[in-house]
Amino acid sequence: MFGSLTNFESSLYDQFRRMERELDELFGQTWPATSIRSASRGAFPAVNVGATPDNIQVYLFVPGVDPKSLDISIQENVLTVSGQRSESSQENARYYRRERFNGEFSRAIALPEDADPARVEARCRDGILHITVQRREAAKPRQIQVK
Repeated sequence: MFGSLTNFESSLYDQFRRMERELDELFGQTWPATSIRSASRGAFPAVNVGATPDNIQVYLFVPGVDPKSLDISIQENVLTVSGQRSESSQENARYYRRERFNGEFSRAIALPEDADPARVEARCRDGILHITVQRREAAKPRQIQVK
């Protein structure tokens, strides 16, 4: 008698978890992340963004990605980085858990209005993509001498 009820609850729970995963993939997670990480579940690559008075520093953690395959662009103060991470798996292997992201990805990062899209540098070393976006000269504070 209770066996069928237990199977129903498990099946219903599994369906809700599947629906949650599909909605996360479709829309991205909109509620706070459930772990100590600030990125939503499934976000790849992880991103750190910092700023100085002279520039904006963006770090993307892209281990296993060929730097030449990355597409980096800026349009209307949005930095977009996209690419693909290939799967490295064995044919006969049986996986119990797979947490490493594989496939196409794209991250969009809003930049401050004073970012200069004409002065951008990108370097990739040891799986870390470092993008430096200079600030516009006109937006920088300047010292005025009193005569």
